[in-house]
Amino acid sequence: MIKRVILIILDGLGIGNAKDEKKYGDEGSNTLLHTIEKTGILLPNLNKMGLMNLIYNTKKETNGFYGVLEEVSPGKDTTTGHWELMGLVLNKPFPTYPNGFPDFIIKEFERRIGKEILWNKPASGTEIIEKLGEEHIKTGKPIVYTSADSVFQIATHINVIPLEELYKMCEIAREILKGEHSVARVIARPFAGEPGKFYRTSDRKDFSLEPPGDTLLDILIKNGYKTLGIGKIYDIFAGRGLTESIHIENNTENMATLLKATIERDEFSLIFTNLVDFDMNYGHRRDVWGFANALLEFDGFLGNYLRWLKDDDLLIITADHGNDPTFLKHTDHTRERVPIFGFGNKIKSNNFIKLNKFSDLGATIAEIFGLKTINGKSFLNKILL
Repeated sequence: MIKRVILIILDGLGIGNAKDEKKYGDEGSNTLLHTIEKTGILLPNLNKMGLMNLIYNTKKETNGFYGVLEEVSPGKDTTTGHWELMGLVLNKPFPTYPNGFPDFIIKEFERRIGKEILWNKPASGTEIIEKLGEEHIKTGKPIVYTSADSVFQIATHINVIPLEELYKMCEIAREILKGEHSVARVIARPFAGEPGKFYRTSDRKDFSLEPPGDTLLDILIKNGYKTLGIGKIYDIFAGRGLTESIHIENNTENMATLLKATIERDEFSLIFTNLVDFDMNYGHRRDVWGFANALLEFDGFLGNYLRWLKDDDLLIITADHGNDPTFLKHTDHTRERVPIFGFGNKIKSNNFIKLNKFSDLGATIAEIFGLKTINGKSFLNKILL
């Protein structure tokens, strides 16, 4: 009997071949394949879980199950991917603003914060503070920008606008962005430093849209199970469905926290974490070597981590979308299928589960605990011994 599930999301680790990739302008993207081919890295621990079998269709023995998941919801963002993995399928994508936000939204925002804003267009977060940081310091006007994702981002210097004031601005934006303009996230992007040497601080805060229905996390909590979110899981689900949350800034700290929780926190039925560096630091910046090094770090961690799993644990590793660091048509996420790997003493080895839907994962975890999600078909019978 499985008593605890540990779910690790490798943010942006796609495996290509989405049937609707052309619709998103992402033909030919394949995060894993292209990263490995470009850099030549070896990932022995992921290979033991079936990585090479998925990429090159080899038939090497594996120490668990492996397969591929396909997203049904429209969009290719983090929120949509995570919600669907937890059994909540969306019928329409979150709104995006390639030309900036409508005037009436900006004017209402300016009225309520008592300041004019700068920019209101898509931008790279690091580039926009270099471009407008000095003007922001001189004028006190916050920098508002978006991206290819459904986000309303506010960047302010910590010596110009205190953090609490920035967070209050985000709360105001969250209140304004409703209905058809319900963006997935409003994000506080504080920065520090001097012109030419600006840098973003670790005080980022996300003000996320609440899921419109129950996810697996909500269902677990309502039925008396305890859940732990590590990293940005709290932000993605607007704090819902978590007994406890631990805020983490990077993959290294995340993995250390995950290991500690795995060893010490038996009270949780689900430990859920997202390793964000793949996506945030390397995918969007099209830094294939950074992406490869992050994979090497995780693979090394995995080699030690597996021995700490308990007899009734099930480890699942998957992703929420692609973000091919070699794809140069844009710097957005890429619409891809994602790999899934599973390891535990209660499941079959050498087990290829082929193609399933994102929501099938949530349904499978739910069935482990005798529950059901809104969407998805469990594949538990395919993996249990």
